[in-house]
Amino acid sequence: QVQLVESGGGLVQAGGSLRLSCAASGTTFSDNDMGWYRQAPGKQRELVALITSGGSTNYAVSVKGRFTISRDNAKNTVSLQMNSLKPEDTAVYYCSAYQISTGVNFWGQGTQVTVSS
Repeated sequence: QVQLVESGGGLVQAGGSLRLSCAASGTTFSDNDMGWYRQAPGKQRELVALITSGGSTNYAVSVKGRFTISRDNAKNTVSLQMNSLKPEDTAVYYCSAYQISTGVNFWGQGTQVTVSS
């Protein structure tokens, strides 16, 4: 059973930084595309950043240049470094694992990020 456990959320002032981490188990981590999504109150869940099994990255336009996604296949973790945070970054952030071999997407439980102005 695939499990994703996020950590690192919290409250930060605008302009500050946070680092989110996601630990994966129950899957061959290197065979997954990993991503971070977020959902703000009253809004749909949206992709923030993606890193493929091969290490290619993609970012939402709104976070490009401020956020950096990375993965450590030896530790089965994916991280999201968030700098220059803005109030509009406030949301619940979810880790996702797309298992390439099965086409199934798994989700973590989410971690709250709140950016105060």
